[in-house]
Amino acid sequence: MATQMPPELTPAQAAALVTSGQKVYIGCCTSYARAIADALAARSEELENVTIGCSNIIPPMTFLDCANPDAFHIFTYFMGYEERRALKAGRTDFTSVHLGQVDTWCHETFLPDIAFLDVSLPDENGFVSLSASGCCMHPYIIEETPTVVFQINRFSPYVTGLDTLVPLSAAQYLVRADVEKETIPGGVMEADPETAAMSQYILDEIPDGACLQIGIGGVANAVTYGLRTKNDLGCHTEMMSDALMVLMQEGVINNSRPKFIPHRSVVGFAFGSKALYEFLDHNEKMYFGPFPVVNHPANIAQNENMISINTAMSIDLFGQVAAEGIGPHQFSGTGGQGDYIRGAQMSKGGKSFLAFKSTVGQNPDGSLKSRIVPYFPPATIVTTPRSDVQYVVTEQGVVNLKPLTTRDRARALIDLAHPDCRPELVEAAKKLGIF
Repeated sequence: MATQMPPELTPAQAAALVTSGQKVYIGCCTSYARAIADALAARSEELENVTIGCSNIIPPMTFLDCANPDAFHIFTYFMGYEERRALKAGRTDFTSVHLGQVDTWCHETFLPDIAFLDVSLPDENGFVSLSASGCCMHPYIIEETPTVVFQINRFSPYVTGLDTLVPLSAAQYLVRADVEKETIPGGVMEADPETAAMSQYILDEIPDGACLQIGIGGVANAVTYGLRTKNDLGCHTEMMSDALMVLMQEGVINNSRPKFIPHRSVVGFAFGSKALYEFLDHNEKMYFGPFPVVNHPANIAQNENMISINTAMSIDLFGQVAAEGIGPHQFSGTGGQGDYIRGAQMSKGGKSFLAFKSTVGQNPDGSLKSRIVPYFPPATIVTTPRSDVQYVVTEQGVVNLKPLTTRDRARALIDLAHPDCRPELVEAAKKLGIF
């Protein structure tokens, strides 16, 4: 007997399912049910006290600019541009969670009454893919949500891996809405001298046969494209990017050596250009999976010579890292930094790197503002404890903090600071009793 298809609705009809006081999940990053979300925002004057669950949403989020934005409150575990905008308006609740434990957020923290999920076109067997970002957590959302609506979108790539495919019957309703994916430019970006220096320090530490976790930004871009001279690289990463795609296309990443899911690039989500999404579609060389699998340190550690490259906003002389906020002010999220720092260091031959420019702008008196500080201001959010930090990189050099004493660690970090900032750091270290 053929499985009965769920009824089809328009975006407006799907949005009409929501009532005041409900919790509504609308997606994450490039798997955001934008057509339905926009239709729901258009109902703002009819609703009140609706909580919107989401993460890392790419602009625009129309809930923030609708006729009655007070009807909606944002609930997230990772803040992108739009969540930060909502936070500034006092309309966001944040939960700190490692991405490798995002299933806890789905099962215990945010339990939706209804979920709108952007998915691919169905295959010949009636299955849709949770697509470029949804694979990282949407299986858990489906488990917890009584009413699920699939937004079937021809622009959403059909990706394969673990728990990436779900039958149409897993939804109570279907919506067809072709909305192009959010993109960022691909290709090689010209690196400034500081970024070029940092990337070269890291490249010198990466052997042939290494397995990579690389994020987003100037250093990540420079390092990834700089790896074109390497051989037999693997990919086990939180985020799939255009640069990693190029290394796959050129055969530099062939995944011949990883031991966790050999011969496929293991990723949690993808964010990049239109060309990247086209590359991912029905690509059996890719293996998408939920964050609790892809970001699990024990799974990461199965790959020998695992290389993890992340960044930070600030580090103190004890080696504590602030990567998600400025003082007590949330900027992004805990993310997967801790997952990969630990997983890489557990790997045979593995290394974890935190790379950032030594300065960020100027102080009120015109002096350079150092990212390496004596100690953090009160209530600073610490993302990575000093006991987890291994390699730290600035344009001034690279150092492995792991084996160093507190005194030697401070000296090494001062050497990584801008020369103009070092005397003040030395004096501060003396006052703290480190020297």
